[in-house]
Amino acid sequence: MCGIAGIIKFDSGPIEVERLQRMRDVLRHRGPDGEGLWIDGSAGLAHRRLAIVDIAGGAQPMSSSDGSAWITYNGEIYNHPELKSELEARGHRYRTRCDTETILHLYKDAGEACVHRLRGMFAFALWDRARQKLLLARDRLGIKPLYYAVTDHELLFASEIKAILAAGPLKPQLNESILPEYLATGFVSGSESFFRGIRKLLPGRMLTWSRHDGLHERRYWQLPASSTSNGQNLKQVTAELRDRLGDAVRSHLMSDVPVGLFLSGGIDSTGLAALMAPMVKEPIKTFSVGFPDREGNELSYARLAARSIGSEHHEVVITSEEFFRALPRLIWHEDEPIAFPSSVPLYFVSARAKKHVKVVLTGEGADELFCGYNRYRVTAWNQRLGEAYSRVVPRFARDGLSRTIDGLPWHARRYLGRTFLALSTDPRTVFFENFSVFGERALHEILVDSAALQTHDPFEDLLRCYEEGSGGILDRMTHTDLQTYLVELLMKQDQMSMAASIESRVPYLDHELVEYVVGLPAECKLRGWQTKVVLREALRDLIPAEIRTRRKMGFPVPVGSWLRGPFGAVIDEFVTGPRATERGLLEPHHLRRLADEHRSGQAEHGTRLWLLTNLEIWQRIFLDGEDSEAIMNRSIGRAVAA
Repeated sequence: MCGIAGIIKFDSGPIEVERLQRMRDVLRHRGPDGEGLWIDGSAGLAHRRLAIVDIAGGAQPMSSSDGSAWITYNGEIYNHPELKSELEARGHRYRTRCDTETILHLYKDAGEACVHRLRGMFAFALWDRARQKLLLARDRLGIKPLYYAVTDHELLFASEIKAILAAGPLKPQLNESILPEYLATGFVSGSESFFRGIRKLLPGRMLTWSRHDGLHERRYWQLPASSTSNGQNLKQVTAELRDRLGDAVRSHLMSDVPVGLFLSGGIDSTGLAALMAPMVKEPIKTFSVGFPDREGNELSYARLAARSIGSEHHEVVITSEEFFRALPRLIWHEDEPIAFPSSVPLYFVSARAKKHVKVVLTGEGADELFCGYNRYRVTAWNQRLGEAYSRVVPRFARDGLSRTIDGLPWHARRYLGRTFLALSTDPRTVFFENFSVFGERALHEILVDSAALQTHDPFEDLLRCYEEGSGGILDRMTHTDLQTYLVELLMKQDQMSMAASIESRVPYLDHELVEYVVGLPAECKLRGWQTKVVLREALRDLIPAEIRTRRKMGFPVPVGSWLRGPFGAVIDEFVTGPRATERGLLEPHHLRRLADEHRSGQAEHGTRLWLLTNLEIWQRIFLDGEDSEAIMNRSIGRAVAA
């Protein structure tokens, strides 16, 4: 894993070396093992290297053997050994052992179509000198990040937004159009970013530029259609899934440096650990993280999993003070407000793992593939019961009951309001609105410019992905999450692990495995109230029964209870404080009401307050230019004193 950056001038002007150096060096955490620059007239590529494969020979930017193409690349191509043999048989001669060179050889044979042969995680920029053409490409699932900005004079691109900002002259400005979506879902699912003028290259896309053709973006891969039946019984499916998952794990062990595993004590990571253990010579190194608070501690299950495979196990326990003290620095690493509180402990366990290994496997993606989240089964039951309810109960009676539920105290409304008794069967309501952080009414209350909701639906990109899907509601839900929610999780995984200069790999997201699982009928994944049916069966003999049958916790972080205690000082500073309220984005009286209701226990607004806190810290770092190391000092001091 590495950091890439570059500049392409539209007017054939020269590249300023110092700008390219700034872009490269702000990504030092992504690649402490080496650095490189390459400039050819109006094209400049930069690279920071974390050496994983061919440590001695894999320096970048790298050229093709004839110097006609240059590449800066971040990722791992897991079918590199097979491709290398095939390419050599066709006459290609390798100078290194690394997968970077494989991409160059493939490009020489197939041009842009080279991406179709790559099995792995990647983001790369390739400059074709003969055609004076740039190719930017991102892997199918969005495991590796890639951002870009287009001005009147040039194209800037990088692994992280901060590198684009380091180039200048683009000034950081809040992209206010994304606020409704951020408040509703916690993240931005389309190509927009928090920064005006800076975009994401979406997963499974490539972007090309040449003076002759200009800029063009196209999609080279998409999820296959779901299946209602594949002609196999569950026993046959579980056997094939076991084999395919084992192959994915084996391929992800490709490395010239030690490989470990993040172990939560859930089905996903425990299954990976059990598959991985017999594939390596030494006991595998596993790493877990937790909190002193009982509600945020799954370490006992991780220990059980570690004992079951005989791993060399390591743990880190972080306090609320350590959590909040690290938060601003990690927002700087992520470039945008942090959607998930679990990002913070992920950084801490990455830092612990860095002392022992350079690469880790993780279980990301399994929940989206196998219907592992509670919202899947809740939505499925709501739809099933809601359709029957709509047929039997007249509309006026349903509307009356819905209004009654809407007027109940928060604790009752919190549960009944999310059932078929209060919801329509429309997907926008039953799936997206029902699980939003700020619902439509709350958005109208909190946004100063709520008129923006009339022109920009915060669920627009989610609904687009939903409508593109096929099959029933479960198939469409997972189709949506694999392209939106999961991509945000993967950015968390990438940026928090890279903040500690460690590479994370996700075997469940091997694209051939994904294509297979997406094609399985929904009833193989969710049956009644049981999630991940086929995965549980495939791993049954590998996972201790206590783990296989435990209730899913989802890596809980007790932010809500912390903010109700001494760390309420964080709310006072970043949510209801004068600097936050005077920005003119959010209604101050509504912010104070949220804070008061949460503190008193009248309502649980921990997730909402988390998003608002992150938004203000992000603005102080990137818009106001404050030092991330000092931002939290005042709040920490007040919390500790209390």
